[in-house]
Amino acid sequence: MAVCEISGKRWMNGRKISHSNIKSPKRFDANIQSKRLFDMESGRWIRVKISTRALKSLNKMSLREALSR
Repeated sequence: MAVCEISGKRWMNGRKISHSNIKSPKRFDANIQSKRLFDMESGRWIRVKISTRALKSLNKMSLREALSR
């Protein structure tokens, strides 16, 4: 199961609706990517599974700020 390590974002439930309007359960997965991020304070690379939305917000704040939230 893919879960974002920064924001905690994960899959959600919904329904798939066919052309004949038959509704069946569906699982919508979050867009989780595996990335190597450089931590400026420790000077090391960190490998994380992160959602693309959290990756976009990392451009605005540091890695330590995102992890503390």
